[in-house]
Amino acid sequence: MDAIRAWFAQLQFDHLLQLLITVAGCVLCITFHETCHGLAAYALGDPTAKRAGRLTLNPLKHIDIFGLVMLAVVKFGWAKPVPVDMRNFRNPKAGMAITALAGPVSNVLLTAVCMMLNSVCVFYMVNFQVEWLFYVHQFLVYTAILSAGLAVFNLFPVPPLDGSKVLFALLPSDRYARLMRYEHYGMLLLMVLLFTGVLDAPLFYLRDGLLDMLSGVCSWPYSLLQVLYS
Repeated sequence: MDAIRAWFAQLQFDHLLQLLITVAGCVLCITFHETCHGLAAYALGDPTAKRAGRLTLNPLKHIDIFGLVMLAVVKFGWAKPVPVDMRNFRNPKAGMAITALAGPVSNVLLTAVCMMLNSVCVFYMVNFQVEWLFYVHQFLVYTAILSAGLAVFNLFPVPPLDGSKVLFALLPSDRYARLMRYEHYGMLLLMVLLFTGVLDAPLFYLRDGLLDMLSGVCSWPYSLLQVLYS
């Protein structure tokens, strides 16, 4: 028994908990993002994602392990792309652009929800010393940061990111088709840009700007609770 107690004592549970919070936040951000892509496509008339079983919040259907690791390490990552057949849209280019935008928009909404819930946590932590809420607070803050980062990262106009599909939709049809044929080369370019740090400054600037903008809008639950408890 002494050996077992010693083994438990040397474990760094705080580090393990931080790792779990990180992974949980990454999984939630990616899963919600991809599910919303599929839902948008389905609403616009394309059942491809539904047939592939991607209209679900089951993370196992969406996770790309390398993309998940990238999100956890550098705060920008990706998942398995949701299959979309733009031929099923009434207006193929517009449908593709809306479907692409659904991902980043969903992450902005998720960021806002996390920030509002976090303001509730902070209120009870400050005023009632509810200690266990500290871990919920950490999860919500981390998820908000990741989700905001995922939103701005995916709007960058490099294939296969969502921003490229929105940008390409503004082009004539022949150029759109030509550029989409080279989409798979964009991932190589994206890897180079990420690993050389070229994107770090603009993406962190945009992410922090989004967080600052939402912080003013999403603090109302704290103010409401102050009024209710006064």
